[in-house]
Amino acid sequence: MVKLEHTVRKPLNREPPLEKLISSFITEEGGYDRNHGPIPYLDASTHRVAIYGAVTQQEFSIGQLSSLPQHTVICALQCAGNRRHTMRTKLKEVNGIDWFDGAVMNCRWRGPRLRDVLLRSGMDLPREKWKDAHVAFACFQTPCQDDEYYGGSIPLERAMQEDADVILALEMNGRPLTPNHGFPVRVVTPGIAGARSVKWLDRITVQLCESSNFYQQRDYKILPEEADCVEKAKEWWDKCPSIVDMPVNSVIAVPASESTVKRDENGVVYVKGYALPSGQDGPVTQVEVSADGGKTWVLAELAQAESPEKGVSLKWSWTLWQAKVKPEPGTGKKFLSRAMDKGGNVQAPCPKWNLRGVSYNGYGESENVEVI
Repeated sequence: MVKLEHTVRKPLNREPPLEKLISSFITEEGGYDRNHGPIPYLDASTHRVAIYGAVTQQEFSIGQLSSLPQHTVICALQCAGNRRHTMRTKLKEVNGIDWFDGAVMNCRWRGPRLRDVLLRSGMDLPREKWKDAHVAFACFQTPCQDDEYYGGSIPLERAMQEDADVILALEMNGRPLTPNHGFPVRVVTPGIAGARSVKWLDRITVQLCESSNFYQQRDYKILPEEADCVEKAKEWWDKCPSIVDMPVNSVIAVPASESTVKRDENGVVYVKGYALPSGQDGPVTQVEVSADGGKTWVLAELAQAESPEKGVSLKWSWTLWQAKVKPEPGTGKKFLSRAMDKGGNVQAPCPKWNLRGVSYNGYGESENVEVI
């Protein structure tokens, strides 16, 4: 039996330095890790994904999943708590891991479409019921902190859209998934909070309700501002919808807050970062940057205008960007960024506070920078 490297009391949760994160369009190594328990080390030859609910075929091996038509999607996977630290420090205290701006990665995923797996399983739920149904994902391979297993679900109608690109990923960046990223199979749900991209997948259920799992019903929800403590939150969990789509967002990686930056001979400072579209409304079409705290703005250059692979859309991808600004020299300088996507969604200066500190998408910020 393979010994687990991480205990359930201290799961692996980490994010890379921002400057390293944006050094390449595809996040090859060093992406963020989010776990609610230890990492299992599974045998692909014996692993099975069971299908429950309104279906006839009830099991797929990794070999069977590999034999189905394979689909590639370039997708930014993002924790719903990305940028929680900013909400915590800019607004007020929140309840959750203190993620900064690096709980995101942009990868090339490959595997069969979920819709193909469900159709191959003989799903017989009438079309008119899809809008009210969910497809639930579960992993029983490792213990969790808050439930007997890890689970989540997305609307069945979304899962069955061919252009929604929901897949059962067997590969990440041209290689089999690593254990910490879900080997041998995980769900990838483009545009949707990373919590639904269940790793080490072993069960899929087509059902007429959301997943009943803790992480669907008592976590990853935007609670109203009056739910300002754990006790008050109890009356709101059942009233608030689970997060599906993530909002439009952008982050400044360079220059970092509290850093010193030198202008070039023309007085220019290069500001760099990433931007993410809202849900299904990608790609990002514009990023603006301010070097004077929001008084004036300049357009950034979007670094990735074309897909690196023919026929693969960048709808779900992040966009790396760079802007030339001419700040006055001095201390205490603030740089800001704001993004817009194809759907017309524009990043707001600051969202409302919520207890879990999720879906923070205020302007990207770099504060207290010294310009010389």
